[in-house]
Amino acid sequence: MRFISSFAPSAGPDDKDLWFVFRGHDLLVENTLAGVVIPKAQDISGLREDITCSHYIGALDGTACYVAELNEKAEEREGMFFTEMRPLLGRLDDELAGVASRAFQVIHWERTHQFCGRCGGRTESKPDERAKVCPQCDLIIYPEISPAIIVAVIRGKEILLAHGNRFPMPFYSALAGFVEPGETFEQTVKREVMEEVGIKVKNISYFGSQPWPFPNSLMVGFIAEYDRGELKIDETEIGDAGWYSADNLPQLPRKGSIARRLIDSFIERSK
Repeated sequence: MRFISSFAPSAGPDDKDLWFVFRGHDLLVENTLAGVVIPKAQDISGLREDITCSHYIGALDGTACYVAELNEKAEEREGMFFTEMRPLLGRLDDELAGVASRAFQVIHWERTHQFCGRCGGRTESKPDERAKVCPQCDLIIYPEISPAIIVAVIRGKEILLAHGNRFPMPFYSALAGFVEPGETFEQTVKREVMEEVGIKVKNISYFGSQPWPFPNSLMVGFIAEYDRGELKIDETEIGDAGWYSADNLPQLPRKGSIARRLIDSFIERSK
């Protein structure tokens, strides 16, 4: 599947258009015999009066894609339900999950930039690009993306995994953290590893990336080799951390996340 981003549709509305409909942080999906799917325009006709705003975000295999926000009192229709985005990882096709991530980030940007951060005036949608403009001071506001790194640290035939204090589930994952102003990704990798577990790494290489709509991150994955030092956990961030071989792993993140892809790559290399 191929997704082409755009802020203006090239054709009129169609019953087959895909609609990524959010109520707060929850996405409306439909249960079918084939699994969980994104509803089409014809499926959400009864919800039109509950839509508070909507945006065209592009086309997936030629099918127009829209994102919409519902008021908090809107209820799901028969055969549909609202769900958080995380449980959908691994259940939606990767390309479709990517579009859902884009959709949430656009609607999150819409709801958090109703007013200008410079003068306080109400913003308006810019007609020629995906941006907000303040008619009072002419400030242009583009969607915000917060870059973060996630790194698999390898020591011989072992991988470093940690349980973060903020993880809602008791799984272990690779280390991660946000990029600070003025940092390169590689500098962030070294700093985060040192801050969280007290060791140094070397030979940092790029692995891949994933939009992470919680709420507006871009996770950039790396693999790094252990250099030196003993594990010294920052207990404000990390509950536990250790070195694990491929045949002795703790509970892992769900499929579909870049964290799991990093760990699965380590497992495959270990074979």
